[in-house]
Amino acid sequence: MGGERVVVIGVGNEYRHDDGVAVAVLAELAAGGLAVARLTLCDGEPTRLMELWDDADLAVVVDAVHSHPGEPGRIHQVDVDADHLLADPLAGEEAAAGTHGLGLGHAVALAAALAKLPRELLIIAVEGTDFSIGEGLSPAVADAVPRVVAEVRRAVHARR
Repeated sequence: MGGERVVVIGVGNEYRHDDGVAVAVLAELAAGGLAVARLTLCDGEPTRLMELWDDADLAVVVDAVHSHPGEPGRIHQVDVDADHLLADPLAGEEAAAGTHGLGLGHAVALAAALAKLPRELLIIAVEGTDFSIGEGLSPAVADAVPRVVAEVRRAVHARR
């Protein structure tokens, strides 16, 4: 990685069905031995996210989002450019808070205001359909996991 610090952060809860997509993605990345400085799960609380991506050259964040109407399993990618961030990049999306009180969009906005964004931030979000209490991903979200894993690997390898 040439001395660059790369972190991969999953946001979610494996006990809220599709909100567990990040848990599944992280498990596959760990099993495949992805070489990064940090591979971890977070509940999405903004200050914890800022701590986890502190001093990162690249932070990849994987999360599940609500979308109405939605297409379960559809993958969205947002490249956050700290130098050109004029506003919260997810502010217009109802899904910005996901299943969390303050969501990823809020964390990005707060980090930008405090100059605490990583040099490069890639958000990979998967549209979910079932965020009720319980385990297991819906079929469409489960089908998206290998594609998300491939996108994370692509982003990390592009930094090398």
